[in-house]
Formats: sequence, structure tokens, C-alpha cells
Amino acid sequence: MKITAVRIHAPGGPEVLKLEELELPSPDTGEVRIRHTAIGLNFQDIYTRSGQYPAPMPSGLGTEAVGIVDAVGEGVSGFKVGDRVCYASGPVLGACATQRNYPAARLLHAPAHMDDATIAASLLKGMTVEYLLQRCYPVQRGQFVLMHAAAGGVGLLAGQWGKALGARMIGVAAGPEKVALALANGYEFCIDRLGEDIPARVKEITGGVGVPVVYDSVGKNSFDASLNSLAPRGYFVSFGTTTGAPPPVPASTLQKMGSLYFTRPTLVTYTASTDDLRASAAAVFAMFERGAVRVSVNQRYTMKDIARAHADLESGRTTGSSVILP
Repeated sequence: MKITAVRIHAPGGPEVLKLEELELPSPDTGEVRIRHTAIGLNFQDIYTRSGQYPAPMPSGLGTEAVGIVDAVGEGVSGFKVGDRVCYASGPVLGACATQRNYPAARLLHAPAHMDDATIAASLLKGMTVEYLLQRCYPVQRGQFVLMHAAAGGVGLLAGQWGKALGARMIGVAAGPEKVALALANGYEFCIDRLGEDIPARVKEITGGVGVPVVYDSVGKNSFDASLNSLAPRGYFVSFGTTTGAPPPVPASTLQKMGSLYFTRPTLVTYTASTDDLRASAAAVFAMFERGAVRVSVNQRYTMKDIARAHADLESGRTTGSSVILP
């Protein structure tokens, strides 16, 4: 059957994204075919398109979507035609398409209490927040936590999730509008990086101590501010590189700045097993069901607008979360 999909034939800017008509075979053993209804847009899509995350070319794009099962391959149990389903975090690129085949072992049933756009806008980001705040560095009640890009998709969910855990969330955002948005989404404090000294404000907020953990998805531009905001024995969790990779961290630097820890985790590792994947997704769905978190889908694009969607996300023109509608 014929489908429409976003394809990349060589790494580059948004202009390398092409809409193509492809032939989709019947689902293989262990696979289902999904007709997509909403597709997530995430910064890892930028990394793939630009070549920062290497992918064999030509390549599909996207790791997160919601849809309806319309065909089932041999050996599949737990899913049937007509089921409303969702997935995130791979294992194979190709979510940005009208339909695709997907391994049932990595598939999730979509919760009835969340609509398609909300799931597509929040599942991958929500699982990212879950593993960061509850497994990579388990945040404790009453702790100060510093989160960069607080007005982005992950940042807004992290503010609410951290507040629900009882943490005292400190955000970093760019400009008064994004600061206000962060403060409306769980952050007790938000530092405007365009006009404030981040480490100085952190020390002021924490009584000169610093924070036990910094979650940094910015990379190069925020590296020094993150290091200098940490308390002794603090954790620098570098989980993204929107401004480029941070510089190498000499062991002696971590020693001299207070026996610090530096880690570069990824959702792929934290959801590598089916059990971990489903437990993480269940935690996200539960947080939404009890109203502890919510998501704002502030941008909606069609697949024809995929280049503009990437340009908007990469340049920081978006707030909250974005979805692609097939």
C-alpha cells in the first residue's frame, strides 16, 4: 500500500526534509501496522536531521506517534485491529508518516483519559522527565532542583513533575514571557538567562549552598553556569545539546569544584527493556490521570509544514509542545 512519509537523503538543515510516497509492505511477524493520527516533534528529530545523531541514509524521521492498528502480523498478542496505540523512543525512525509498521513488543495501549495530540506531545518528553527525576537522580522532597530550558516541552513537564514530588524547582528560561510560563508550570523560581547571572541567582535562592542536581539540555552555552550552580557532591545531568556539545570535563575539575558527578544519560538506555519502557509510560499516564501534570500543545503543523516545524523548534520560537498532524 502507498503511504506518505518524511525522508532524509543527507544530513543538513530543514531544507533536506522531503515528503515522499513509499510502498509499505504488510506487517512482518511480531509487527502491527499503525495509521497515525498525531506525531510528536522532539529535539532529537533535529539531531537526526542535522547528522548529530547518525542514521543510515536515506532515513525516515521521528520516534513518537499515536494511531490506530489497522493490520496485525503473525505472532502478535495483546493488540488487535482497531486498537488505539502509541509509542515513543524508537527502535526505528519513521514516525513522521501517514502509516508504518511497528514492533508490538515496543507498543503501548493509548490511555482513554488522554487525547491523541496530548499523548503525541507528551509521551517521549514525559518518559524523559520520569527517568531524569526518578531514576537518573532521584529527586527528594524539599530539594532544590535546577532545570535549564524550563519553558520547553521537557522543561514544563519537569517543573510540574518536580513540584508533585515536593521538590523546589528553579527554572532557567529566556525572556519574561518564558519565565512567566515556567512559573505557571511548577517552578518556584525562574531565572531569566538573558539578563541574570544564573549561578549568582542560584546561590541567592539556596542561601549560598547551590543545588544538588542540575538538569541541562542546552549543552555548550550553559556548561559553566551549570557547573558553578552545583553544591558539593552535586550531580550535573547533561541530557541534551541544543547549543552544541559541552566541552570535555576533566576529572580534576569535578574534584576541585566539590567532588561533583557528571553523567550523560539517554532515554534509549532507560527504556531499553520492555518492562522499563512500559513502567515509564505508565508513570507518565498516571501523572496525567491524577492531574499532577498537564501539557500545552502550542504548535500544530501538518506534514507539509515539517521544514517550518523544525526551523521553529531549532530557533527557539516554540513554547510548550508541538505535534505533527498527518
